[in-house]
Amino acid sequence: MNRKPVDMSDRSQWFSAPFGIDGLVRQLLCLRIVQFLAAISLTGLLLTGPLAASEPLDPELRRLLQDAVLADAGFDDRFDAEVWLLDMSNRLEPFVENPKDRIALLKRLHYEATRVGLAPELVLAVIEVESRFDQYAISVSGARGLMQIMPFWLDEIGISDNNLFLMRTNLRMGCTILRYYLDLESDDLMRALARYNGSLGKYRYPNKVITALNSRWFKQ
Repeated sequence: MNRKPVDMSDRSQWFSAPFGIDGLVRQLLCLRIVQFLAAISLTGLLLTGPLAASEPLDPELRRLLQDAVLADAGFDDRFDAEVWLLDMSNRLEPFVENPKDRIALLKRLHYEATRVGLAPELVLAVIEVESRFDQYAISVSGARGLMQIMPFWLDEIGISDNNLFLMRTNLRMGCTILRYYLDLESDDLMRALARYNGSLGKYRYPNKVITALNSRWFKQ
Protein backbone atom coordinates (compact mmCIF):
# COMPACT_ATOMS: atom_id res chain seq x y z
CA MET A 1 0.00 0.00 0.00
CA ASN A 2 1.45 3.40 -0.96
CA ARG A 3 0.81 6.21 1.45
CA LYS A 4 -0.11 9.60 0.09
CA PRO A 5 2.92 11.91 -0.01
CA VAL A 6 2.95 15.08 2.05
CA ASP A 7 1.11 17.87 0.28
CA MET A 8 3.67 20.67 0.55
CA SER A 9 0.97 23.30 -0.01
CA ASP A 10 -0.93 22.19 3.09
CA ARG A 11 1.09 23.06 6.17
CA SER A 12 -1.31 21.17 8.42
CA GLN A 13 0.01 17.92 6.93
CA TRP A 14 3.73 18.59 7.32
CA PHE A 15 4.04 17.13 10.79
CA SER A 16 1.04 14.85 10.87
CA ALA A 17 1.48 13.25 7.45
CA PRO A 18 1.20 10.46 6.70
CA PHE A 19 -0.69 9.98 9.94
CA GLY A 20 -3.26 12.33 8.39
CA ILE A 21 -5.74 14.76 9.87
CA ASP A 22 -8.68 14.28 7.55
CA GLY A 23 -9.97 10.77 8.00
CA LEU A 24 -7.52 10.05 10.83
CA VAL A 25 -9.73 7.58 12.65
CA ARG A 26 -10.36 5.53 9.52
CA GLN A 27 -6.68 5.48 8.61
CA LEU A 28 -5.56 4.47 12.08
CA LEU A 29 -8.17 1.71 12.26
CA CYS A 30 -7.13 0.30 8.88
CA LEU A 31 -3.46 0.52 9.81
CA ARG A 32 -4.04 -1.25 13.12
CA ILE A 33 -5.88 -4.09 11.39
CA VAL A 34 -3.08 -4.49 8.85
CA GLN A 35 -0.44 -4.42 11.62
CA PHE A 36 -2.32 -6.99 13.65
CA LEU A 37 -2.67 -9.38 10.72
CA ALA A 38 0.95 -8.86 9.72
CA ALA A 39 2.09 -9.44 13.27
CA ILE A 40 0.23 -12.75 13.47
CA SER A 41 1.99 -13.91 10.32
CA LEU A 42 5.31 -12.45 11.41
CA THR A 43 5.25 -14.19 14.78
CA GLY A 44 5.11 -17.53 13.04
CA LEU A 45 7.78 -16.51 10.55
CA LEU A 46 10.17 -15.40 13.26
CA LEU A 47 9.82 -18.71 15.01
CA THR A 48 9.53 -21.16 12.17
CA GLY A 49 10.92 -20.03 8.86
CA PRO A 50 11.70 -17.53 6.08
CA LEU A 51 9.73 -14.52 5.02
CA ALA A 52 9.40 -15.98 1.57
CA ALA A 53 10.86 -18.92 -0.27
CA SER A 54 13.19 -16.67 -2.24
CA GLU A 55 14.11 -14.39 0.70
CA PRO A 56 14.98 -16.41 3.81
CA LEU A 57 15.14 -14.51 7.07
CA ASP A 58 18.70 -14.45 8.35
CA PRO A 59 18.94 -16.59 11.55
CA GLU A 60 20.90 -13.86 13.30
CA LEU A 61 18.29 -11.26 12.40
CA ARG A 62 15.57 -13.59 13.66
CA ARG A 63 17.36 -13.98 16.99
CA LEU A 64 18.01 -10.24 17.26
CA LEU A 65 14.36 -9.44 16.58
CA GLN A 66 13.17 -11.95 19.15
CA ASP A 67 15.54 -10.51 21.75
CA ALA A 68 14.68 -6.94 20.82
CA VAL A 69 10.93 -7.24 21.15
CA LEU A 70 11.32 -8.62 24.67
CA ALA A 71 13.40 -5.64 25.77
CA ASP A 72 12.18 -2.18 26.74
CA ALA A 73 12.45 -0.12 23.58
CA GLY A 74 9.44 2.16 23.85
CA PHE A 75 6.97 -0.15 22.10
CA ASP A 76 3.36 -0.44 23.22
CA ASP A 77 3.19 -4.17 22.58
CA ARG A 78 5.15 -7.08 21.15
CA PHE A 79 3.22 -7.21 17.87
CA ASP A 80 4.07 -3.58 17.15
CA ALA A 81 7.71 -4.21 18.00
CA GLU A 82 8.02 -7.23 15.70
CA VAL A 83 6.37 -5.56 12.74
CA TRP A 84 8.19 -2.25 13.07
CA LEU A 85 11.66 -3.65 13.75
CA LEU A 86 11.57 -6.12 10.86
CA ASP A 87 10.12 -3.56 8.45
CA MET A 88 12.61 -0.84 9.36
CA SER A 89 15.54 -3.25 9.51
CA ASN A 90 14.90 -4.21 5.89
CA ARG A 91 14.73 -0.55 4.85
CA LEU A 92 17.85 0.30 6.80
CA GLU A 93 19.95 -2.49 5.29
CA PRO A 94 21.31 -0.38 2.36
CA PHE A 95 22.89 1.94 4.94
CA VAL A 96 23.80 -0.47 7.76
CA GLU A 97 24.90 -3.93 6.67
CA ASN A 98 25.22 -5.67 10.03
CA PRO A 99 21.81 -6.87 11.33
CA LYS A 100 22.93 -6.60 14.95
CA ASP A 101 23.89 -2.96 14.43
CA ARG A 102 20.58 -2.24 12.67
CA ILE A 103 18.50 -3.66 15.50
CA ALA A 104 20.54 -1.86 18.16
CA LEU A 105 20.13 1.44 16.32
CA LEU A 106 16.41 0.98 15.71
CA LYS A 107 15.69 0.06 19.32
CA ARG A 108 17.53 3.09 20.67
CA LEU A 109 16.12 5.41 18.00
CA HIS A 110 12.55 4.26 18.63
CA TYR A 111 12.97 4.83 22.35
CA GLU A 112 14.54 8.28 22.03
CA ALA A 113 12.03 9.46 19.41
CA THR A 114 8.91 8.30 21.26
CA ARG A 115 10.31 9.62 24.53
CA VAL A 116 9.88 13.16 23.21
CA GLY A 117 6.83 12.54 21.04
CA LEU A 118 8.52 12.31 17.63
CA ALA A 119 7.66 9.82 14.92
CA PRO A 120 10.64 7.41 14.72
CA GLU A 121 10.31 7.46 10.93
CA LEU A 122 10.90 11.22 10.94
CA VAL A 123 14.11 10.74 12.91
CA LEU A 124 15.23 8.07 10.43
CA ALA A 125 14.66 10.52 7.58
CA VAL A 126 16.65 13.22 9.37
CA ILE A 127 19.56 10.82 9.92
CA GLU A 128 19.51 9.70 6.29
CA VAL A 129 19.91 13.30 5.17
CA GLU A 130 22.33 14.34 7.91
CA SER A 131 24.83 11.46 8.01
CA ARG A 132 23.51 8.56 5.95
CA PHE A 133 23.71 6.55 9.18
CA ASP A 134 27.44 7.07 9.64
CA GLN A 135 27.84 7.06 13.42
CA TYR A 136 31.25 8.72 13.14
CA ALA A 137 30.42 11.35 10.52
CA ILE A 138 31.93 14.82 10.96
CA SER A 139 30.76 17.72 8.81
CA VAL A 140 32.94 20.56 7.57
CA SER A 141 31.38 22.72 10.29
CA GLY A 142 32.24 20.19 12.99
CA ALA A 143 28.81 18.61 13.54
CA ARG A 144 29.14 15.03 14.72
CA GLY A 145 27.48 11.66 14.63
CA LEU A 146 24.21 10.27 13.34
CA MET A 147 22.13 13.42 13.82
CA GLN A 148 25.07 15.81 13.27
CA ILE A 149 25.10 17.54 16.65
CA MET A 150 27.34 20.55 17.09
CA PRO A 151 29.75 20.19 20.06
CA PHE A 152 28.66 23.52 21.54
CA TRP A 153 25.42 21.88 22.64
CA LEU A 154 27.39 19.82 25.16
CA ASP A 155 28.84 22.96 26.68
CA GLU A 156 25.41 24.60 26.72
CA ILE A 157 24.00 21.90 28.99
CA GLY A 158 27.14 21.29 31.02
CA ILE A 159 28.13 17.83 29.81
CA SER A 160 31.14 18.70 27.69
CA ASP A 161 32.82 15.41 28.57
CA ASN A 162 30.13 13.38 26.74
CA ASN A 163 30.94 11.76 23.41
CA LEU A 164 28.70 12.78 20.51
CA PHE A 165 29.77 9.70 18.59
CA LEU A 166 27.98 7.53 21.13
CA MET A 167 24.66 6.48 19.65
CA ARG A 168 22.63 7.06 22.81
CA THR A 169 24.07 10.52 23.44
CA ASN A 170 23.70 11.62 19.83
CA LEU A 171 20.13 10.37 19.45
CA ARG A 172 19.06 11.75 22.82
CA MET A 173 20.37 15.21 21.98
CA GLY A 174 19.20 15.21 18.36
CA CYS A 175 15.65 14.14 19.21
CA THR A 176 15.46 16.61 22.09
CA ILE A 177 16.67 19.47 19.90
CA LEU A 178 14.24 18.65 17.08
CA ARG A 179 11.35 18.36 19.54
CA TYR A 180 12.27 21.76 20.98
CA TYR A 181 12.22 23.36 17.53
CA LEU A 182 8.88 21.76 16.73
CA ASP A 183 7.42 23.20 19.92
CA LEU A 184 9.00 26.57 19.17
CA GLU A 185 7.44 26.57 15.70
CA SER A 186 4.03 25.27 16.83
CA ASP A 187 4.58 21.92 15.04
CA ASP A 188 5.49 23.60 11.75
CA LEU A 189 7.78 20.83 10.53
CA MET A 190 9.34 22.78 7.68
CA ARG A 191 10.45 25.61 9.92
CA ALA A 192 11.54 23.24 12.68
CA LEU A 193 13.70 21.26 10.26
CA ALA A 194 15.19 24.46 8.88
CA ARG A 195 16.08 25.54 12.42
CA TYR A 196 17.63 22.16 13.09
CA ASN A 197 19.81 22.60 10.02
CA GLY A 198 20.56 26.26 10.76
CA SER A 199 18.86 27.39 7.56
CA LEU A 200 15.65 29.04 8.76
CA GLY A 201 13.88 30.71 5.85
CA LYS A 202 15.21 28.25 3.30
CA TYR A 203 13.53 25.03 2.22
CA ARG A 204 16.22 22.93 0.56
CA TYR A 205 17.03 20.93 3.69
CA PRO A 206 13.43 20.48 4.91
CA ASN A 207 12.40 19.32 1.44
CA LYS A 208 15.19 16.72 1.41
CA VAL A 209 14.01 15.32 4.75
CA ILE A 210 10.38 15.25 3.64
CA THR A 211 11.38 13.47 0.42
CA ALA A 212 13.32 10.85 2.36
CA LEU A 213 10.42 10.47 4.79
CA ASN A 214 7.87 9.82 2.06
CA SER A 215 10.03 7.79 -0.33
CA ARG A 216 11.70 5.42 2.12
CA TRP A 217 10.55 5.48 5.74
CA PHE A 218 6.78 5.88 5.37
CA LYS A 219 6.52 3.75 2.23
CA GLN A 220 4.39 0.60 2.69
